[in-house]
Parts: sequence; structure tokens; C-alpha cells
Amino acid sequence: MARWERRTRRPLLGLALVFATAYAMPIVDPGMPGALHTACRAATWAVWAVFAADYAWRLRLAEDRWRFVRTHALDLCAVLLPLIRPLRLLQLVSALLLTGRLATAAAQVRLTTHVVGSVLVLWLFGALAVLEVERGEPGANIHTLGDAVWWAFTTMTTVGYGDLAPTTGLGRLLAIGLMVSGIALLGLVTANIAAWFISQVRQESEHEEKQTAALRELTREVASLRAEVTALRQAGVEAAAAPAGGAVPGPAAPGE
Repeated sequence: MARWERRTRRPLLGLALVFATAYAMPIVDPGMPGALHTACRAATWAVWAVFAADYAWRLRLAEDRWRFVRTHALDLCAVLLPLIRPLRLLQLVSALLLTGRLATAAAQVRLTTHVVGSVLVLWLFGALAVLEVERGEPGANIHTLGDAVWWAFTTMTTVGYGDLAPTTGLGRLLAIGLMVSGIALLGLVTANIAAWFISQVRQESEHEEKQTAALRELTREVASLRAEVTALRQAGVEAAAAPAGGAVPGPAAPGE
């Protein structure tokens, strides 16, 4: 299964981008020709079908299928949510899951990239979703993409100026989701930055400890060399003090 996931990672990422584009176009340009609107809807369903087939095939390849279902809950949600058509808000959730499924699958991507990508995706798709829900509703004040993007940004950052706000039930539900998600993601960003600083300090401390250990080892070697030099010097002095020929005079014989 790992081989299958490696081979399909890039194609599925491209399809996720197609899904996101097809989802966004009818919202950004509601006056587009009917044929193009139909093509966008067909593209979203086609991409969903590919992801559903990919999930089914990976489930078939899994040795422990129940464990696969438990550990790939996001993939299952991405497949099942589009079937619940009356709740338009779930289209946003499905798009986020389809896009995030590939981001989390790439093990070489760092946590920072994951968090930043999640923030951007949630921000843009949140703006698109609230625009789709609020535009044309009585008493609504979010009418353009610019309004929606500004509202989503102030909501995710929990600033909430109050100049723009959703008035429909789905719009307010979306606002709750953006606020909770924004707090969580911004917390991850802060924690990741703090972890980076801690890692830098730890690396510097480890470098200093290595330098200190090397200095201690060098000090021990210098002391050992000094001891050897002293021993050699003492041996030289003793050799110089000995008689020529190296014979040591013994005791005198009797009668001499």
C-alpha cells in the first residue's frame, strides 16, 4: 500500500487542486454560463469519484482493514461528506479534507508548511463558503469576495471588527467553525515558532557543551604531554650524570 500511496500522491494532489478550483469558480462568478457551471459540478463529482476509488483500493490493500478505517478517518470523511447534499456547508469541509489529505500524506513536508497551508486553505475556503451562503440573503452585508475575505480574516484572527457579520444560520455556524479553527491554528503557529527558538537555543547549548568537552580533552592531553616531557627531561639529566661508558662503580675489592 505504501508503494501505491507514493505513486498516487502527486496525481491526487493535482486532482485536489482541480476540486478546489471547480468549487470556487461558481461562487466567485455566479453569472458564469450554465455550461461552465455544469462542468464545474461535474469536475467536483469526478474528483470525488477518484478519491472514493483510491480509498476503496487502499482499503482493499490494507492488511488490517478496521485499523485502516480508524487511522484514515479524514479520508473516509472526504469520501462520505459529498453524499450529504442538503448541507451545502459540508462541501467546504470536503474540499478542505481533500486538499489536506495530500498535505498530511507527504512526510517530508515540515510542520510549518502544514500549518501555514492549513491557515491559507481555511481562510480562502471559509471566505468562499460564507459568500455562497450569505450573498443574496435579506439583510446580509457580505456581498462580494472582498467582503468575504476580509470577514474571514478578522474572524480567524479573533479580531472581529463587527463591520461585517453573517446573518443566516449556516453563515453563523461557519463563523463558529472559523473562530475555533483560527484559534487552534494560530496556537499551532505560536507553538511552532516557540519550538524553533527552543531548538536553536538547544543546538547552541549542545555546541557549547561539545566545545567545552573538547577543551577539557585538550587540557588533559597537554597535561599528559607535559608529564612525558618532564619524565624525558629527568631521564636525560640522570643519563648525563652517569660515568662515561655507562659503568656504575662498584664497591672496592679487599686489599686494594
